[in-house]
Amino acid sequence: MIYPDLTMQLPAELGKVHFVGIGGSGMSGIARMLHGAGVQVTGSDRSSNYSTEALEALGIRVAIGHDAAHVGDADTVVVTGALWQDNPEYQYALAHDVPVLHRSQALAWLSAGQRVVAVAGAHGKTTSTGMLVTGLQGIGADPSFVNGGIIESLGVSSGSGADDVFVIEADESDKSFLLYDTAVALITNVDPEHLDFYGSREAFMRAFVEFAAGARELLVISADDAGAREVLDALKNQPNRPRTLTFGESEHADVRMVDVDESGPVAFAVEIDGERYEAKLSVLGRHNALNAVGALAVMVGMGFDAAAALQAIAEFGGTKRRFEFHAEVGGVRVFDDYAHHPTEVSALLDSARAVVGSGRLIAIHQPHLYSRTSLFHREFAEALEQGADYTVVLEVDGAREDPVAGVTGELVSNDFADKERVKYIAEWQLAAAHLAEIAQPGDVMVTMSCGTVYQIIPQVVEALRGRFENR
Repeated sequence: MIYPDLTMQLPAELGKVHFVGIGGSGMSGIARMLHGAGVQVTGSDRSSNYSTEALEALGIRVAIGHDAAHVGDADTVVVTGALWQDNPEYQYALAHDVPVLHRSQALAWLSAGQRVVAVAGAHGKTTSTGMLVTGLQGIGADPSFVNGGIIESLGVSSGSGADDVFVIEADESDKSFLLYDTAVALITNVDPEHLDFYGSREAFMRAFVEFAAGARELLVISADDAGAREVLDALKNQPNRPRTLTFGESEHADVRMVDVDESGPVAFAVEIDGERYEAKLSVLGRHNALNAVGALAVMVGMGFDAAAALQAIAEFGGTKRRFEFHAEVGGVRVFDDYAHHPTEVSALLDSARAVVGSGRLIAIHQPHLYSRTSLFHREFAEALEQGADYTVVLEVDGAREDPVAGVTGELVSNDFADKERVKYIAEWQLAAAHLAEIAQPGDVMVTMSCGTVYQIIPQVVEALRGRFENR
């Protein structure tokens, strides 16, 4: 993994920019914005996807595969943290003194001088960012934004606006959320993670306190989450504590969610200073209602009318890889989701129950990162066993990490109390065949991971067709 140098002075000009790993949602969004600003942009990635194809349609040259020659005559190279250190394009830039910026530094360069609204948290930040952008646009504002996922209604993960507001999803995994000159901070929750980088829970919490304290205008933070409350307690000792609004279901929340109905697309009411506002979203789940209330708290804190803001936020139609429907074969529906933390998995499975009906909920879990799997395999097993009727566990997607002896997907399956409700299958084609074999009309299958698990969906769909349509 490549970490940002938080002390690095950003260049005044970037010149020609080459993105290594341009297909990621965040990377592609930044590349699109630079291209739109007249910067000459090229890029590369290990494989093509929706984002690389969209960039090519804009006229950006994207090479598939990594080779030092792809850097060409670039003046600046932008890298994603998920790269291996031995990436040939990264190594070429280092050897030839081509300035290298981490993705977060390129975003800091883009957002410099703007009124930055930064969204952070272990989970919910991509959806919350999308809701904020939708809400602001819905009331007539025109913000710039870079999100970690594609906003369905817009078809993009980034956009340049005429206003001075710049909404970003800020990444805490490598401390890069401290790079931004944040005016308004939204903290969805604080679940200690990424301890392989931070070294300790205490260091992780200190980073969140620093991020919260750095909000120049406003801090919006969960009143329900234990970690968020810990951050609030720590801020009491800060000399220049930012103006703060809390949100959640707690009776002490400044922007309080009440009367939640999860029987379909989630409906709820919000109480602010004795006033009541009601909304119904087009997405499922209590967690999404909380995300909406957090976005509302930001907009209220920025001075927008609560009723108009909530109505606009309610138009949010989701982001890609957030319980995204892919196919229905033989009465079996297949969805995909980005859930990669035990809390996210629990929330996803709770929400999915609303669409399952009389069928079964079958989880397809790809553990992501050896460090996360080693740390949370018991919690993943508990969430999956409680929330799903049956689970297929795939092999770990190590992404940027080297393999760790003994850390496999089997760690998760071994922690199930009822071994009849789980099966560990490392090979994808065998997993797809098994899923088709056990499938029944009415079942809902959902892949979950921030890794490559969505790529198994065509194999699952093909196996289901072989089972139900080719008889």
